[in-house]
Amino acid sequence: MSRKLFGTDGIRGVAGEFPLDGGTVFAIGRALGHHLTRHEHSPRVVIGQDTRESSGWIADAVAAGLASVKGEVESAGVITTPGIAYLTRELGFDAGIVISASHNPWTDNGIKVFGGDGYKLSDEIELSIEKEIFRLLEEGKVPDARPQTTPTLPGDHDLRERYETWLKARVPQLRIRGKVVIDCANGAASTCAPELFAMLGQDAQFIHYDPNGRNINDHCGALYPQVVAEAVQKSKAALGVTFDGDADRALFADRHGNVVNGDAVLLMAARDLQSRHELAAATVVATTMSNMGLEAALKRSGVRMLRAPVGDKYVLDEMRKTGAVLGGEQSGHIIFSRLATTGDGLLTALIVLDMISRSGKQLDELVADLKVFPQVIKNVRVKEKKPLDQLAPVSAAIRHAETELAGSGRVVVRYSGTEALARVMIEAESREQMQKHVEAIAAAIQSAIGA
Repeated sequence: MSRKLFGTDGIRGVAGEFPLDGGTVFAIGRALGHHLTRHEHSPRVVIGQDTRESSGWIADAVAAGLASVKGEVESAGVITTPGIAYLTRELGFDAGIVISASHNPWTDNGIKVFGGDGYKLSDEIELSIEKEIFRLLEEGKVPDARPQTTPTLPGDHDLRERYETWLKARVPQLRIRGKVVIDCANGAASTCAPELFAMLGQDAQFIHYDPNGRNINDHCGALYPQVVAEAVQKSKAALGVTFDGDADRALFADRHGNVVNGDAVLLMAARDLQSRHELAAATVVATTMSNMGLEAALKRSGVRMLRAPVGDKYVLDEMRKTGAVLGGEQSGHIIFSRLATTGDGLLTALIVLDMISRSGKQLDELVADLKVFPQVIKNVRVKEKKPLDQLAPVSAAIRHAETELAGSGRVVVRYSGTEALARVMIEAESREQMQKHVEAIAAAIQSAIGA
């Protein structure tokens, strides 16, 4: 049986609609509480949220569901997703919950859950919790919860400060010449990033750090990295950093206004770890979306690259299987497993700044030899997610592209784990071939299951 509610990054949807209506959210909290009470009579849970106007009442409804089975909830208020993962593990909570839809628009929201070890729940546990949720809904054992306009969870600043202090200790001394521009996406980083960089004493200019509940990810943040790149050029800064809504990923811009993505971060981090004999098994885990240019650059440095399915939890699964200590996604989720249990945009930013500081080189100089293959991604909105191999015209278009691009390109077609989208990605030496095939495959998907 496959999961119906949990995607690659928790439960996600439109706030106020199933599965994020008040009653179902209560059931999610209660079902999680039932799972935890198998191990603890009164489980302790820490909860945090991003800046969407719906995050407060969703947090309240989850907390009410947990309280109905004697769960004890502590709120960290507005905090990053990895901040909750850290607090869960460090302070011995039985679980951690984040109310966030990451990079999605403000109308969406989501519920992410970490186990007591700070790792995201396994697919098996998520499926078990799903069954309990549907049972509660079928039996009518949930209150007719209504979204509250005034959230009641207070948020403990000491919890957030504890996380920020831990981050600061990862890089006790930075020597970055010049200013750093930081785009907080009007999300969770809007609170954490200014406090953290004030602790570090780093000259920083913040943009999009004034959330109003509806401007999260709105033409800013990691979805729009060119925004921070332009701000870097305008202010003649040394570099820029941009986060997504819950700050579990980060992208960068160099002094020339070029966007530096997760592939480039993996390359410089791998070389840095390797130079200090800390790159276990000389292996990096990336995903099917990472560029062939990264694989070639790592190979030149004597580093093997493995590919996992898209989704940082699947990258982490492969890292744990192979013993790799570095992995990540082109989108900016980077996992340093000796330091954290999940991707952490703020931690990634500090590590990149630290590498620049220690090397005495500029960001663009550290990744100068990364030659990327031209790559295009086209999204197609779909009404259902049928297995692609059951759609004959789509399969035929994919096979045709793979045959023509054999040895000179790659084709990756997959469904988004968080949205009703099919993503078509093609890399090729020939831009003309690349565009031809991406359009053909996208058209076949649109014809078969397009919304």
